[in-house]
Amino acid sequence: MTPSQASSGPGAPDVDIPAVTVAPGDTATTGVTVRNDSDIVEAYNLEVVGDCAPWTTVDPPRVSLYPGTSETVTIRLEPPRSPEVRAGEVPLGVRVLPTEHPESVRVLETTVHIEEFRELRAELVPRRRRGWLRGRYRLTVRNQGNSPVRVGFTPGQAGEELGFAFSPAEPKPEPGESTEVGLRVRTGKPVWFGAPVVWPFTVDTAETGDQETVGRDATAVRAPLDAEFVQIPIFPRWLLVVLAALLALLLAWFALVRPAVRSAAEEAVNEAVQPRPTPAGQPGGQAPDTGPGGGLDARPGGREPGATPGSGGDGSAADAGTSGGAGVSGGAGRQSSATIDLQTPGGATRTGTYRVPDNSVFGITDIVVANFQGDEGVLTITFGDRKITTIALETFRNQDYHWVTPIEIPENDTVTVEVTCEKPGTPATGRRARGCHEVLNVSGVLSRTAR
Repeated sequence: MTPSQASSGPGAPDVDIPAVTVAPGDTATTGVTVRNDSDIVEAYNLEVVGDCAPWTTVDPPRVSLYPGTSETVTIRLEPPRSPEVRAGEVPLGVRVLPTEHPESVRVLETTVHIEEFRELRAELVPRRRRGWLRGRYRLTVRNQGNSPVRVGFTPGQAGEELGFAFSPAEPKPEPGESTEVGLRVRTGKPVWFGAPVVWPFTVDTAETGDQETVGRDATAVRAPLDAEFVQIPIFPRWLLVVLAALLALLLAWFALVRPAVRSAAEEAVNEAVQPRPTPAGQPGGQAPDTGPGGGLDARPGGREPGATPGSGGDGSAADAGTSGGAGVSGGAGRQSSATIDLQTPGGATRTGTYRVPDNSVFGITDIVVANFQGDEGVLTITFGDRKITTIALETFRNQDYHWVTPIEIPENDTVTVEVTCEKPGTPATGRRARGCHEVLNVSGVLSRTAR
């Protein structure tokens, strides 16, 4: 550089510093000669002003000159390689301030041309994506250069199975600015079954536009980014195993289970439609109907003359002859029934019994239990020393049981009903009862035994 001269004398010519060109990250120098044209010893302070001041120095920053002498000062420019130092023309000023005559201050000016440099940083996330047909990725591009650039993307793949779409396709970030670009990767055909298929691909990030300008800067070339798209099958492998197992079960059903079920059902139907055995002495071979649900008004039969009346735990049970109705005479026996009416105070346990008369056998085929108040507690029915059933009162209002083969009770043995009253119910009157009230009716064939 050809240095210029700065004179401190009055009427000195206005000479500026020559223009300077410098690349960010490099160093450029120029100089200025300071001459003392006064008649005294003078000291001069040199200071850089303007946008270049942060990275420009003067050496030496202060000179002292005798009258008629001069000294050359070096100006060193060291712009950093940073997006903050934008490319283009930047003004530079050097202020020369005399110590003895500050009113003669001079500012020497020049223009510094900052050269362009290009640097791109790109990041692709995630590097691996799973999907049936498509995957989404995110490209982050940062312009680390000192001038705006237009960025283009070039995908690469070994075959042509993948399609690529960038949004936006050509962003233009400013120096120091980052921009995000969406990348969509799509396959042309689905994978129905089997193992996942891995499709590797690359994305090359580079500047677009003036190829000569781009080619001058080696930093514009970036290494391609590697990524993978893992295409998973529509139906996983374990589903094939499940379908095979279901098919095997279906074949087993039609081949083995279904014929067995059909045969068992046919046998059950044949057994149900067989005629019911007719008790001895019953006209027409028909058993008396106790009515649906075991209603008490349909009880047939009665007590044989001379039978011992039943006795309840509280003395309220009716005997078979009084409440059971009239018996029907037959050859070896007759239909008969007995009713036990049992009332139990709350929190207590009572029993009611019916005793089979002397020289008789009672073959019981039907029993009906009535809990018309909706009491809560436990009811147990016993034939002799044989417990027939135990029922929770709150689970029924009327309950009936029937046997094809009669249950025989010998003479002087008893039918017993035991009730534990936990909570009396509410009868039709709408007022809660003071105690539980249950009725048991037993029906069957009362036969005489030989004396």
